[in-house]
Amino acid sequence: MSIAVSTSPFRLSAAPAETDLVAKYFRGLGDLSRLRILSLLRREGEVSVGDLAERLQLPQPKVSNHLACLRWCGFVEARRESRTVYNRIADARVAAMLDLAESLLADNAEHVAACCVIEEPKR
Repeated sequence: MSIAVSTSPFRLSAAPAETDLVAKYFRGLGDLSRLRILSLLRREGEVSVGDLAERLQLPQPKVSNHLACLRWCGFVEARRESRTVYNRIADARVAAMLDLAESLLADNAEHVAACCVIEEPKR
């Protein structure tokens, strides 16, 4: 029997099932800003935090927080050069997963757009 660490949806029990971990892993991709970051990194290769913030028109602290999440999950890795931190896709399989998602979406976009169960988060 496992004891819940917290009631937060991002917290897991002390002994999470593999499906719990997979669900949490995909929640890392469930944010529009994080997907925009990954998309830009997939197209451009290595991009600094400041350039990401400017190109995505987001505050740099917000971009840094999203990048921390993406690094923690293994989607992105960072490299420091002097005072500048550059980010890139950590593994070719991440780009392949995004390609696969886009390919699947191309076949199901109408259904996804009409889905009333999966709602956008309230802003």
